[in-house]
Amino acid sequence: MNTIDVFNGDADGICALHQLRLAMPTKSTLVTGVKRDISLLGKVYAERGEHIMVLDISMDKNREDLLRLLDKGCHIHYVDHHFPGEMIEHPGLITMIDTAPATCTSLLINRYLENRYPLWAAVGAYGDNLHESAQAVIRHLSLSDEQHELLSNLGLYLNYNGYGATLSDLAIAPDKLYLKLKPYDDPFKFIALEPVYKQLQQSYLSDIEKALTLKAEFEDEHTALYMLPDAAWARRVSGVFSNQLARNNPARAHAILVLLNDGGFQVSVRASLDTKEGADKLCCDFPSGGGRKMAAGINYLPKSNVELFIDKFRAVFSEQALLAIK
Repeated sequence: MNTIDVFNGDADGICALHQLRLAMPTKSTLVTGVKRDISLLGKVYAERGEHIMVLDISMDKNREDLLRLLDKGCHIHYVDHHFPGEMIEHPGLITMIDTAPATCTSLLINRYLENRYPLWAAVGAYGDNLHESAQAVIRHLSLSDEQHELLSNLGLYLNYNGYGATLSDLAIAPDKLYLKLKPYDDPFKFIALEPVYKQLQQSYLSDIEKALTLKAEFEDEHTALYMLPDAAWARRVSGVFSNQLARNNPARAHAILVLLNDGGFQVSVRASLDTKEGADKLCCDFPSGGGRKMAAGINYLPKSNVELFIDKFRAVFSEQALLAIK
């Protein structure tokens, strides 16, 4: 029977799949897309008895298609760390879902594989801005500071490559990027030998340089908001720019609004690293919003809702800050 691997196109999804297929190699059909293309099960048309591996996409956003595939007789293994909604119980479904702020799908797969490929698990966690969790999973390896930085940068570049409105915004399509990783059980060899690493590095450095020239639309003790122009570089860099702002200002929540060509916005939200909560609560209040406690987004925010978003953004994270003090 055919195997279908369905995975988020960011660092976490790619590194989760990479670990799994290093340990359990099989010929499979790949289904993925840009990072925000999360309703991926809608692209899957499988037959009875086929095996589907689902990695790093919300069960809540794929519920209807998940039930469709289960009813058709597919066998599905679902591993994720996003808000799942009401859990589904079905004899054809195996789940490993953990929404704790300090975990991600790469770390869950690392747990499932009993720490078989911790370096790749760390790359995925670094890409998800979970630096402490990444360091914890490879602490026993006694790596140098330079090696930690290399893994962190690789996670950053893989994650950066997932952002964009369409595949044409990206440096390389996520399925092709995964195939570039596939021969390497050691990320340091990938960094040293694979030309796409330099390609991603150069693209990232060019885009982040533009982002760092921007000034916040507003910033206060608890929140800051930036607006980026309607440009491919802005769509590519929005998520990793949000992560960098969060690391640089751990007591503050951040929102990035990227202008779209029809006047609406694509939104990235990062909770403060001090509280690690609230991003999903905020974004799920808006249609097309979702994510996890530390990091979430809204695929499309109409211009007419921007003021409402800003009011809720400030309210949610001011409340979080007050609760943290108490």
